[in-house]
Amino acid sequence: MQTQHFDAEEIAKFEAMAEEWWDPTGKFKPLHRINPLRLDYIARQLDMKQAKILDVGCGGGLLAEGMAVRGGTVTGIDRSPKALNIARLHAEQSDVQVEYVENDAELWAESHAEYYDAVTCLEVLEHVPDVPRTVAACASMIKPGGHFFFATLNRNPVSYVKAILGAEYVLGWLPKGTHEYAKFIKPSEMNSALRAADLEIKDLRGMSYAMFSDHFSLSDDLSVNYLGFAIKPA
Repeated sequence: MQTQHFDAEEIAKFEAMAEEWWDPTGKFKPLHRINPLRLDYIARQLDMKQAKILDVGCGGGLLAEGMAVRGGTVTGIDRSPKALNIARLHAEQSDVQVEYVENDAELWAESHAEYYDAVTCLEVLEHVPDVPRTVAACASMIKPGGHFFFATLNRNPVSYVKAILGAEYVLGWLPKGTHEYAKFIKPSEMNSALRAADLEIKDLRGMSYAMFSDHFSLSDDLSVNYLGFAIKPA
């Protein structure tokens, strides 16, 4: 029996919100707020003008389109048909070239071994059934010397209060039930998955929110959101 590489309930959550992907004040407002941070972080490590990039779990295309605007040759894969339709429409209207395909990392990897200069998997790993398996699939598609970018949520009492109680129940940034605390990933667990996939972690940064200034920034605080990158040894 074939093991499913994605969680159908997780996909259904995002299918229900798909129409709002490009509304900066809608249900994906937090992603719109942090997207410039994510793009700048990637750009500091990777010359996107020379890069063939795969965005895993691309959703409505916020990151994928942003990387294409900066010169990347970008493919986005996702298991949400509605989100992909929104992504294609927005790219067409914006005259930005991105290839979007309904697929997941594990299956796409079967025909794309060591194919990409970089693979991005941001705000996705906390929604997959098997984190080490997905990381390994991403790693297998990266050329030697290439980059793997990731971002996810830490699992601890602080992240529960801020990312679930705060973001979903108090501030209303996300629909209730968007995240499941048990699926959050400690940095130590992320490191283990990277090592198992033969990737060398190079950097880890927190993404912190200052409520009084209403501002997101990179920081050394990994307690809630964090992102980083690893390299596939040459």
